[in-house]
Amino acid sequence: MAAAGCAVVVAVGGCTHGRQAGPGTSDKRSAPTSKPSPTAAPTTEPPGTFTIDTTGDLLMHEPVTQAARALAGGQGYDFRPLLAQVRPILAAADLAVCHMETPLSPDDKRISYYPSFNAPNEIAAAASWAGFKTCTTASNHSLDQGAAGVQATLDALDAAHLLHVGTARSASERSWQIYDVRGVRVAHLDYTYGLNGIPVPKDKPWLVDIIDTRRILADAHQARLAGAQFVMVALHWGQEYQSAPTAQQKALAQALLASPDIDFLYGCHVHVVQPIERINGKYVVYGVGNFLSKHAPCCDTPQTRDGIIMRATVAKEGDRYVVTQIKYTPTFVDPQTMTVLPVPEDLKMPGLDPGLRQQLLDSSQRTETAINSLHTDQLGVQIDSGS
Repeated sequence: MAAAGCAVVVAVGGCTHGRQAGPGTSDKRSAPTSKPSPTAAPTTEPPGTFTIDTTGDLLMHEPVTQAARALAGGQGYDFRPLLAQVRPILAAADLAVCHMETPLSPDDKRISYYPSFNAPNEIAAAASWAGFKTCTTASNHSLDQGAAGVQATLDALDAAHLLHVGTARSASERSWQIYDVRGVRVAHLDYTYGLNGIPVPKDKPWLVDIIDTRRILADAHQARLAGAQFVMVALHWGQEYQSAPTAQQKALAQALLASPDIDFLYGCHVHVVQPIERINGKYVVYGVGNFLSKHAPCCDTPQTRDGIIMRATVAKEGDRYVVTQIKYTPTFVDPQTMTVLPVPEDLKMPGLDPGLRQQLLDSSQRTETAINSLHTDQLGVQIDSGS
């Protein structure tokens, strides 16, 4: 368990990301672009109201890293063009959260893939450039490279000016955060169901946060005592490639959302989009799908290319901050270019490749079906169709 330590509140609202986009080409197939996307200002909401964007797995499979290698001209890796089209969306949120599923290499040596990942560290700078301000890091791959991998990953995130939750480098480093988002103290906790059979070292129990109901409730209460006004919990959970939430997911959501200390849950891991539900008046987004990935042929189904940018609007009601609205932008990873495409925006492009257009239409339908499978449409959850 990472030490609770003293409360450190980190301001995240209004951060800017001014690096230039990397090299690439642009055509009607929505290929990576060399032109930096316009950076929108954070949403203009009433005082005390703010927005949170969460996305799915940044999962550095070999085709993704090869694309980034080619975009960098064979020297290093440039992932920025792969994220360029979603950058304006992420930049418009008050707090955008990524899920860094795999360890990052300190020097880009010994890059490796499933089952033991070691990804190029340039993905951290690309995530920051795209508009993310913080990342969850607790996953079943957190210890693929042992304690040294945790150290290298968090060092890379620090270097990219990204905050992080879910793992820690020492007993004195707290594995959860309190952010100042437009003047509101927002706590962010993150846990994984397991580590693919890798045991947490007995002398380093703080390396990664494992799902345990009592532990999560205790951490959330500690966050409240530290001054948090809104507490969100990220969970790496569920059955891979299954859109329906498992009985274990539902039971855990019920237990956690019964607590007055927890306001919002969302999940990653299963590589497909899962539904949204409201329990005790609070939202749980069971799974936001993949964000940037390209699975091996055995598992590379169209569903694994789908994801969402989930935007939660949080406002004060009475004496509490609550999620008052959820919108989502369906995303799709172009299997030819590895570019993350915001589906509603790309469907508006004149002259879009007909084959890609059909893939986007199919992706949008799959995502909407998965999201609404627990009658989510009755909760007012909407697709964000863009400008």
